[in-house]
Amino acid sequence: MRRFALASIAVLSVTAAMQGQAQMPFREYLPFEGYDAAASLPPDHDVPGELVVGRLMYPGGGYGWLRGGTSWTVDYPKGDRTLAALLRRFTRIDVRSVEQPVNLDDGDDVYYWPFLIVGLAGNWQLTDSQVAKLREYLLRGGFLFSDSFFGSYDWLGFQAGLKRVFPDRPIIDLPADHPIFHIVYDVSELTHTQIPHMGSLFRGGYLSDGRVPHWRGIEDDDGRLMVLIAHNNDVSDSWQWADDPRYPADKANLGLRIGVNISAYMLTH
Repeated sequence: MRRFALASIAVLSVTAAMQGQAQMPFREYLPFEGYDAAASLPPDHDVPGELVVGRLMYPGGGYGWLRGGTSWTVDYPKGDRTLAALLRRFTRIDVRSVEQPVNLDDGDDVYYWPFLIVGLAGNWQLTDSQVAKLREYLLRGGFLFSDSFFGSYDWLGFQAGLKRVFPDRPIIDLPADHPIFHIVYDVSELTHTQIPHMGSLFRGGYLSDGRVPHWRGIEDDDGRLMVLIAHNNDVSDSWQWADDPRYPADKANLGLRIGVNISAYMLTH
């Protein structure tokens, strides 16, 4: 895993060189799921790391998105901090213990955070300037992982937003032999195994018509995944609920392993 740690230094160095202003400090917002997504602040939260788990903020999915409590804060912050903890445990990447909410309207701040997660993006309603900023971020080498959305209705909302970002680039289905499923752990079964939403487990059914999992993406001109899409999956729930005995252990294990793979792929491609 040493090469992943070295790659993270390179990514952040190149990204920081593009900037003309200081990056935004760590900040916290109200979680979408309230108590269930709450997480204590780690004692080393103010210690920098070579990799930071970014959480994309966006308008839509509720009122007052700048205060939190809307759909961009789904699985936040507990899922994000669990991912950081598992990367610290299973890799040698120097990861900050807390996430970073990233607002595309904050000048050039987004370019400091090469790894972004976006949840419930079927609800996103990006402005034209945010669309342009996200496109530039991804083309410069940034990476976006879209997770935690189910069904055809949410897919249409997500697809419409993503097509504004990349109107001329196709959304492709990822085959089981794609490197992201093998770079550290072999998790090719994800192409036909759903990582479930906790609420669906309680209800004994799937959200909306989201029964069949899909792993999709958008590539740059060199074949690098810029956007990874886990439709009809809730990978962040597998992180958020990993220690809860009600969440299936095999699915939590899959979620933890793909989290490592996603980070390793992002740092080396």
